[in-house]
This record gives sequence, C-alpha cells and structure tokens, in this order.
Amino acid sequence: MRIPPYYRSSQWQRLFAGMAIGAMISWLVFLYIFGEWIEEYSMKIKKQEEDIRDLTYEKKIWQEDIEKLNKKNEEKLTIQKIEVKITNYEKYKLDSYSVYEIEEAIKEDIKTLIAKDIETAFQGRELLKKTIENKPVKAHEKRYKLKINEIVYYTTLSIRLSMQLDG
Repeated sequence: MRIPPYYRSSQWQRLFAGMAIGAMISWLVFLYIFGEWIEEYSMKIKKQEEDIRDLTYEKKIWQEDIEKLNKKNEEKLTIQKIEVKITNYEKYKLDSYSVYEIEEAIKEDIKTLIAKDIETAFQGRELLKKTIENKPVKAHEKRYKLKINEIVYYTTLSIRLSMQLDG
C-alpha cells in the first residue's frame, strides 16, 4: 500500500496549511478567552475571599458586642447590692454606729438575695418582709422592732425601715 502523493498538489497543501494555521489560531483564541475567563474568575474569587474575611471580622465584632450586652443585661437583671436605711433613728436618740450595726445585721440576714434575679426576689417579698419585721433588734439595752416603709427591687435592693420600741 502506498500513500497518495497529496503533498505534490498545491490545493491539498493549502488545505492542510489552512487547517494547521486555523488550528493554531483557534488554539490561540481559546487560550486568550480561557485566560480572560480565568482572570475574571480569579479576581471574583479574591473579591469574595476579601468579602468573606470582612464579614467574618464584622460577625466576630457583632458577637462580642452581643455577648457584652448579654452580660450587661444579665447583671442588670440580678440583685447586685443590698442597701438598708433606717429613717427615724433620731427619734430614739441612737448614735450612728448603733444604726450602722442594725443595718449590717439586716443585710447579713438577707444577703442570700445577692445574685438572685429580680423576679425571684420579688416573688419572695412576703418572706423578706416577715424576716425583717419579726426580728427584734437590740441597741442601748432596748429592744426595737423594725417596720418596712419601702422596698425597691432593682439591681440594688433598697429597703427603707422605721423603728419602733418593742413592747
């Protein structure tokens, strides 16, 4: 078997040359289009990576802010401090140290309310009232009974008391 002598015919030579040149041109066009496409998508991917990084950073900031707010709100919703004030101690001529001792004794009795949420403390208000009013206090050889004038439930539990002679 013999190969036909197409290489001698100029028409066939032009056809093969045209096919070879066309293949090279189409390959170059393909490389150009593919390169542009890859460049466009690589830029898009870089931009998306930057967006993801920025959004992740913003998300982290938002989460930290929300955690801070939650902690702050949690602190606001619990009793942090107890404040007891006796209003009419001058009537019985008590010195400020005796009044201070009585106030501290009352604080010591109800210190279990610290770090409790306000709702729980409010629900136990009758027990709190009975605890304070049923406990007689002694100062200068006299016994006094305390009466609650006002209770304010907030982050600071404020209690205003008045004294009466127990007898």
